[in-house]
Amino acid sequence: MTERRFGDPRQPGDRTRAAADRHSSWLELFFDLAFVFAVTTISTRLGDDAALSWAKGLTVLGLFTVIWWAWIGQAFFDTRFDYDDVPQRLSVLAAMVGAGAMAVGISEVPRTALFPIGYLIVRTALLGLYLRVAASHIGFGWVTHVYLPGFGIGWLVWLGSLLAPADTRPGLWAFGLVIELLTPWVGRYLLKRAPVNTSHLPERIGLFTIILLGATLTELLDAVSDAPYARVFASAVVAFCVPASLWWIYSGFVSKGVSQQQLKGGQSYAYLHGCLGAALLLLGWGLGQSLRLVGEEVDRTPMALRVVLTLTVATWMICGIGLQRVTFGTLSATRMCIAAGGIALTTVVTLTMPTPVLTIAALAVSLVAYAAVVNRHLARTNVQTDPLDA
Repeated sequence: MTERRFGDPRQPGDRTRAAADRHSSWLELFFDLAFVFAVTTISTRLGDDAALSWAKGLTVLGLFTVIWWAWIGQAFFDTRFDYDDVPQRLSVLAAMVGAGAMAVGISEVPRTALFPIGYLIVRTALLGLYLRVAASHIGFGWVTHVYLPGFGIGWLVWLGSLLAPADTRPGLWAFGLVIELLTPWVGRYLLKRAPVNTSHLPERIGLFTIILLGATLTELLDAVSDAPYARVFASAVVAFCVPASLWWIYSGFVSKGVSQQQLKGGQSYAYLHGCLGAALLLLGWGLGQSLRLVGEEVDRTPMALRVVLTLTVATWMICGIGLQRVTFGTLSATRMCIAAGGIALTTVVTLTMPTPVLTIAALAVSLVAYAAVVNRHLARTNVQTDPLDA
């Protein structure tokens, strides 16, 4: 068996051009497909009622965090260990079955056991891969000393939830998930000695971000299909400027590259993307609901929907400056002012525009302007990265 290792801590800095330029494998792209359906079904828990309650919103955020965590665990394993042999392929295929079970069970959480069983399958596959690394005594298998205890305890908590009453399961899931989320963060000073690949991990996380942007487009298309009127279609074209602007900023940002010195173990980079992804998911739902209100000729946008749009856009912008700080190592006062101005502008327009049509138009114009300013700023930013990391 041959293993390709990248950034081996026993030989710091000894990275080949092939390792630095590594991209997603066919197996990884196939694995992503199982999570496309899971992501698109999460927002169905919000329903079509624009008067969103806090309970529904928090439930969706919790479900998204579980799905995101199930996906990113495999991404971190693949960026450090790339066996690409029969055992790993079978393990990943099993994890895809688990992801499918989670997606099917989302609509009936917490009554169904299908959701936690699916998560247990995904995590069992990952734990099995780490146990294999621990037994191999090659590369930096010592990273399993961080992952296996924390992930193992979280797995036991999820397993125990199957025996608990349905109403108490979410609390146990949250407890187990918190343990797992804290595991890499607590061990980050040790894990930074096993740096993640500077081209592979950002690309993997970027692909998941694209999936979330795709879910936003799905919301827009569904809204147009529900009310195929010229007014709705025109509003959808304007609404499309919102995810297009977000993509424009994000693509301009990630194209700058990230150095190994800044990425380190990848915890900050990944966790910020988790928050950013949750904001994208709720923003897509908010835009879809706004379009449905246009089709229903509602004269006033509900305040709950305005709050969703405001908070999601603000969260996305805050995560953006956080990612710039993590990626580039610096954050200028100009960039902070741009973000503050963008948050203030979008907050004012989403909370004050009376009708759904005006809300969509004002938000789109604001984000197009924000994208233009941010990308102009990024173009002037001189980022010095290791040529092997660019």
